[in-house]
Amino acid sequence: MIQRLLPHPLLSLTILTLWMLLAANVSVGNLVVGTLLAVLIPRLMIGFWPERSFMSHPLTAFRLVGVFLVDIVIANLTVARLVVGPIDRLQSEFVEIPLDAHDVFVATLLGSIVALTPGTVSVDIDRDRWVLLVHALHVEDTQNLINTIKSRYEAPLREIFAC
Repeated sequence: MIQRLLPHPLLSLTILTLWMLLAANVSVGNLVVGTLLAVLIPRLMIGFWPERSFMSHPLTAFRLVGVFLVDIVIANLTVARLVVGPIDRLQSEFVEIPLDAHDVFVATLLGSIVALTPGTVSVDIDRDRWVLLVHALHVEDTQNLINTIKSRYEAPLREIFAC
């Protein structure tokens, strides 16, 4: 019964938490609206989830979030320094990152993490070759970028979702 009401409990908790953080004040009305959204949105999205993915290692997920947040701050500072400097100094490049995780959900999460990190944008996930195409604002060492994304993001995602 609970599974049917809350098909993705972590997503529901996240929606409720974000709603309450964005609310102007903590009130019963905001809690009711947040709860309704937290129940309805995941139920309406159920057809968009390719398959159920379960977290095998939730502590690794918390570590990944910490790494990701630190990387966002560092990437923001790096991008700010790069765009203030001479434009001809930039070495933008498209990079193909071979994926070890042959799971659509994990590949999509990886693409989202890359897209949210300033200076990089995930362009495509080729599921025939299992390659993530990334555009990077500045690349000095292509192999280093590949290794960084694989070790900092893909490896923890593979551990979290056991794939």
